[in-house]
Amino acid sequence: MSLSAAEKAALVCLWGKVAGHADVFGAEALERMFLSFPQTKTYFSHFNLRHGSPDLLKHGGKVLNAIGYAVGHLHDLSSALSDLSDLHAYQLRVDMGNFRLLSHSIQVTMAVHFGSEFTPVAQSAWDKFLSAVSAVLVSKYR
Repeated sequence: MSLSAAEKAALVCLWGKVAGHADVFGAEALERMFLSFPQTKTYFSHFNLRHGSPDLLKHGGKVLNAIGYAVGHLHDLSSALSDLSDLHAYQLRVDMGNFRLLSHSIQVTMAVHFGSEFTPVAQSAWDKFLSAVSAVLVSKYR
């Protein structure tokens, strides 16, 4: 993944604003994904998927905190996300296409909340970064 200095700065800056609210932002991104792409709900049949549910907040926090961990390890995403890649490939067996859908939902959520701060540079950075995270997560599916 090749990020310019401006893209790295935008990534880190926006993550700093999300970090303290990872559960809320994560739950909102999951809700957006479930509403826009209902087929993604199949992996969460045991969850209460209603707005504001503890299940959504907890899992949303897990997802976004993992993203935050990756932001702190841009230099070696493969090692940083190795255990998470194993989990998704060997235990959860999440459809690989769902990572792209969640990445899109995360970006939409950020655009809604950060408006003018989610500049073209920031959007490009987040798109590249989330694509790289997705690539690492599906790397062990083969």
